[in-house]
Amino acid sequence: MNDIATTNRKAELLSTTVEHIDITKFDARPIVDAMKKMSFTSRDLGRATDIYNQMLADKDCSIFLVIAGSTSAGGCMDLYAELLRNNMIDGVVATGASIVDMDFFEGLGHKHYQALEVPDDDTLRSLLIDRIYDTYIDEEQLQDCDHTILEIANSLEPRPYSSREFIREMGKYLVENGKKENSLVKLAYEHDVPIFCPAFVDSSAGFGLVKHQVDRAKEGKPYMVLDAIADFRELTDIKIKAGTTGLLMIGGGVPKNFIQDTVVCAEILGHDDVQVHKYAVQITVADVRDGACSSSTLQEAASWGKVNTGIEQMVFAEAGSVMPLLASDAYHRGLWKDRVKRRWGASFD
Repeated sequence: MNDIATTNRKAELLSTTVEHIDITKFDARPIVDAMKKMSFTSRDLGRATDIYNQMLADKDCSIFLVIAGSTSAGGCMDLYAELLRNNMIDGVVATGASIVDMDFFEGLGHKHYQALEVPDDDTLRSLLIDRIYDTYIDEEQLQDCDHTILEIANSLEPRPYSSREFIREMGKYLVENGKKENSLVKLAYEHDVPIFCPAFVDSSAGFGLVKHQVDRAKEGKPYMVLDAIADFRELTDIKIKAGTTGLLMIGGGVPKNFIQDTVVCAEILGHDDVQVHKYAVQITVADVRDGACSSSTLQEAASWGKVNTGIEQMVFAEAGSVMPLLASDAYHRGLWKDRVKRRWGASFD
């Protein structure tokens, strides 16, 4: 394919942007109420929504949004931002991809695209298009994200940083240079909501940070590093101070285990009175047989002393299809309007 044909073909494939759902524009309460009277996944979702509303109504409860998988790229990005903007969550634990490749990426002005067709992946590779199921990402735009991470790293004092600290710097960058108002990373910076990514370099951030260290080493200069132990310590410190906590989890994997393990870590540090997570909702994409729950249901986690078995609900569904219902229901019930802003991010200043 010649250069003009390649350019035209790429433009054709990247012609329809993913439009993120706006939970403020529709009221899901009637359908969720109706689903509570059904069976199977519908009733599970109804109970999960009830539990999330209990978290919002509990004046003592700090709520953590836990994200794994690609729901942000698939259309839930503004949904998560709306939860943060309206004080419906107090902290975020997520994969690096959700925060960097998806949210920060769009914060820089880039887009995700609907695949109107899925040609073979070798063709996509030749056009520098990356694929997530039926969603496309322009690899050249993703490389701009990598370079921006490098730019931020180069601007910082060469010392250890937790992922929370570095993501805060990313939020500050978007406040000054971003192209999207409704960015989770940007809003988290503005509202002092901490974001933790326990596997941060498993994302576009990894490429930029590796280049930062290699370039600095060649110049004989010190470089910044990420401190994964500080991540665990800081999040455990929040858990100890928070007391009552609730988890709204999408997907499984490292973020889910990381937030749950704070209970055990607090006990090891001598806080024998630390509470297990009182509320827990997990919406996944499959069941334990293929690892989508990181081989652990919420009830199994109770045996480890991490969550309460009384107020928990697993929802085995494609998260992007049910999260809009749960979030819209909670938004329109309005229990968040009376919540105190906890600003856990400011506790480290």
